[in-house]
Amino acid sequence: MSPDFIASYISGAAALLIGNPLDIIKVRLQAGTSNQSPSTTPVSTPRQACRLSGIFSLLRGAAAPSLGSGALNSILFVTYNRTSDFLKTGRATDDASLWTVWVAGAVGGIAACVVSTPIELIKCRTQLASPIAKSNSWKVAKGIIRTEGLRGLYYGGMVTALRDSVGYGFYFWSYELSSRFAVSRMNDRGIDSSTREAAKVLLCGGLAGVVSWASIFPLDVIKTRVQMQVSRESTPILGSLVAGGRKLGAIEIAKNAYKNEGLEVFFRGLAVCSVRAFFVNAAQWAVYEWLMRELSPTPVTVSGFEE
Repeated sequence: MSPDFIASYISGAAALLIGNPLDIIKVRLQAGTSNQSPSTTPVSTPRQACRLSGIFSLLRGAAAPSLGSGALNSILFVTYNRTSDFLKTGRATDDASLWTVWVAGAVGGIAACVVSTPIELIKCRTQLASPIAKSNSWKVAKGIIRTEGLRGLYYGGMVTALRDSVGYGFYFWSYELSSRFAVSRMNDRGIDSSTREAAKVLLCGGLAGVVSWASIFPLDVIKTRVQMQVSRESTPILGSLVAGGRKLGAIEIAKNAYKNEGLEVFFRGLAVCSVRAFFVNAAQWAVYEWLMRELSPTPVTVSGFEE
């Protein structure tokens, strides 16, 4: 098993432990509903989104991503690294171009959708579930499979794939760009290697998370609203059913959201998401880079250049 597979699997699972509570708030802000009464209680501020049914609701929706986030991260990083190596021209020790980095990240995002789509679907529906339903990830997953089959787990797959390809393209691109800039500046100032490496990973990792989410946040809002829809045959975990039993597509969802709530709806929850993204991705990159140094015969970063 390759070092980048192991490192990315563990770092993805570690990041989940930090980010899930803020992710719940982000999802409720995007959906415009709370878990108290989604059909009647609008949510537009973090305080309203924090009206939880108890401390354990901070863990809602964690089961599905806890099992899949490691696999998702492994697919993402391994695909990114292999694609970057394939596209890179020149010597193996040369840095990849920033365009190559972006394309490799986008390819990695598309590959990861095999895992991310069902994870996102189960997570969103669990996090938005009414306490009355006493729902959890397993109940939601079984309900989807029972009423819609395995195909139902990939509902919203197209908009998720678009979100992930663009988002992960900017994710790796911004990490690589900021890393090169930070290393250059710290070398000029004579900062020792251990301090330089820690600062680079934490600051650039956090920045990469913020940039990637800012680049695709409107798509994520649409994705959340697409996946929160339930049919008349499904358990009404969200407290509301799709009108006429027909689920709306991503374009219809976007048009209705803009018409009813204005342009700001596509950026609702961005501040919460940015805070979450910085800390989660700083931790994820720190764990990933540390494990890569421990597991690899030579000290390399995700892009393959030696420090």
